[in-house]
Amino acid sequence: MKRMYTLIAALVIFLGVAFFTTQNASKTTSSNKEKIPTVGILQLVTHPALDQIHQGFVAGLKEYGYVPGKNIKIDFQNAQGDQSNLKTMSTKFANENVDLVAGIATPAAQALANSVSKSTPVILAGITDPAGSGLVKSDKHPGGNVTGTSGESPLQKQLELLKQIVPNAKTIGIIYTSSDHGGAYNAKKFAKLCQQAGVNYKLYTISSTNDMQQVAEQMTSQVDAVYAPQDNGVASAMKTLVNVANQAKIPVIPSADTMVKDGGLASYAISQKELGKVAGEMAAQVLRGRKTATFPVAYVTKGTYVINQKEAKLLGITLPNEIVKQAEAKGEVFK
Repeated sequence: MKRMYTLIAALVIFLGVAFFTTQNASKTTSSNKEKIPTVGILQLVTHPALDQIHQGFVAGLKEYGYVPGKNIKIDFQNAQGDQSNLKTMSTKFANENVDLVAGIATPAAQALANSVSKSTPVILAGITDPAGSGLVKSDKHPGGNVTGTSGESPLQKQLELLKQIVPNAKTIGIIYTSSDHGGAYNAKKFAKLCQQAGVNYKLYTISSTNDMQQVAEQMTSQVDAVYAPQDNGVASAMKTLVNVANQAKIPVIPSADTMVKDGGLASYAISQKELGKVAGEMAAQVLRGRKTATFPVAYVTKGTYVINQKEAKLLGITLPNEIVKQAEAKGEVFK
């Protein structure tokens, strides 16, 4: 009888140990699942330049082994140009305690920075003038939970290109969105370069894409060429701008490669996809423990010539042979 009690006691102990081992294994498995990070991506609006930044960002994460659906979860939200959507979507990420967020376009980045906790990293994906936007203390020393890539255009090269293509232009029209910090920054900086170079210019603003038709008609009646800076409103209404300019036989020199594809004549542009990729790589490093406060803002400065041969033919403009050769060799040619 005593031996039987001993066996029963041993069996109870064995079952107890097995139960707790199973529970701990279950907790470990659950814990491992919880370790898969969640990244929230907020994009201001749909247009080719921002879409390429988004694609590049995901590619950058993959470069560091973070594959969506495998070992990282990506929650992509597009505000479609609606400020109230930016607030709602940013708050959603904050409430869900995502591990990291990324903002594509300045308003998206600002909405995220104002909504998520200061312990949640915010990665900028191609944001013009991060310090001037109030997103970081400085490019070299961000000082908080925000860092990423800046998408400032090679403005001097773009002005030189414009002067090469349209050497007889007496006045250049520069159009930007009044509410777009990046667009205003680029437009005014380009205007300053024009002034320094002794080139006459006129600034024109739109408050939304709905204004483009009317403002473009006014502008093309007063200028000899148009410069379209890196500006979300202008990029979204690029086809409208080009249609109006084509009727007046006025060339549009834009800042981004995607805007050349949408009808711009030519540009010396940095790759929007590369901007996104570098931001994605920075995000991966932050997920692995690198601190945003001491992670300098990164710039993509090397550009390539991008030309639209169809547009040149329509306008009756012969593009400089050297630029055509460089576009064919290292850049992009739209026919």
